[in-house]
Amino acid sequence: MSSEFKLSDQTSVALPVKNIVAIISAIVVAVWTYFGIVERLNRLETNEKLMAQDLLKKADQTPKNQELFMLIEYQAKALDKHSKQLEENVHTKVLIAQLEKKVEKLEKELDTLRGK
Repeated sequence: MSSEFKLSDQTSVALPVKNIVAIISAIVVAVWTYFGIVERLNRLETNEKLMAQDLLKKADQTPKNQELFMLIEYQAKALDKHSKQLEENVHTKVLIAQLEKKVEKLEKELDTLRGK
């Protein structure tokens, strides 16, 4: 006995409807999951590219850096100016103290001359 199995487009297959529905449902879920994963990967890839571009833009902050350097330079000049004024005031204070001593000495000399 030889049993040959011949498959053609006329071959009929008997399957219960619930099995056919389960197979179709599984295929639909698999396709939906596949496209969901592909979409998620595309979104993540796009976000990564956008973030990389944003980082490159933020790294190139030339106008802001120039503004900060200008402010620092201005503050340095103002600090130098105030330091010079402070030094002049210290010297002025020393000069005033010396002049006060000289005035006191001259007043004493004047008193001694008036007394004669």
